[in-house]
Amino acid sequence: MAGHSKWKNIQRRKNAQDAKKGKVFMRHAKDIYIAAKLGGSDLNTNAALRTAVEKAKADNMPNDNIERNIKKATGTLDGASYEEITYEGYGPGGVAVIVHVLTDNKNRAAAEVRHAFKKNGGNLGENGSVSFMFDRKGYIVIANQDGSIDEDELTLAALEAGAEDIESHDDVYEIYTIPEQYQEVVDYFLQNDYEIVDSEVTLIPQNYNKLSDEDEEKMMSLLDTLEESEDVQDIHHNLETSE
Repeated sequence: MAGHSKWKNIQRRKNAQDAKKGKVFMRHAKDIYIAAKLGGSDLNTNAALRTAVEKAKADNMPNDNIERNIKKATGTLDGASYEEITYEGYGPGGVAVIVHVLTDNKNRAAAEVRHAFKKNGGNLGENGSVSFMFDRKGYIVIANQDGSIDEDELTLAALEAGAEDIESHDDVYEIYTIPEQYQEVVDYFLQNDYEIVDSEVTLIPQNYNKLSDEDEEKMMSLLDTLEESEDVQDIHHNLETSE
């Protein structure tokens, strides 16, 4: 694995979302909805739903909201019907960008994503135009603020649990798995009382693109504009952010 820390990008995204708690709840609601629609309402058998619910609860989303969105997805409560769409393109300086959208109005979502790229010096491409630059991986972040976790000990534990790789960055450890081993590794760390700061099955760039200060500013503006859209669920890119 490259030494670049994905956690820095996640922290930036979370900080932006935390400033808009209502939008955070909306994104959690959509994640819960699509996970329940695809895999059913049973948390014991639907790992994606279990993860979505855990993340929602970590952000203090009320249980009533969580239950309502599960019922919507399983047809026991009337509600909007959401559609998943993925957009691929290039940002300023050739940064690869993948945008995941979950929307009840695909025309609105397409217009907003297209506008964000055009406004900030990027351009949308065809499906597959940049996705080959990313690998789908399980990703787990373990907190180590006090430095009490021994790296060699955690590495051995992670590998025994089924992880592929582990990296140490500042006050966290970043652990990578193949998607099929993700939930098993998460369960292992939870059962052994490790503090999981974040976890998901996500896209990891194979290489990172470092930009000039001017292009990086434009790229950050593109990300900010995309994050303003209520339909955008997640953004993946291979920008190597400056310190």
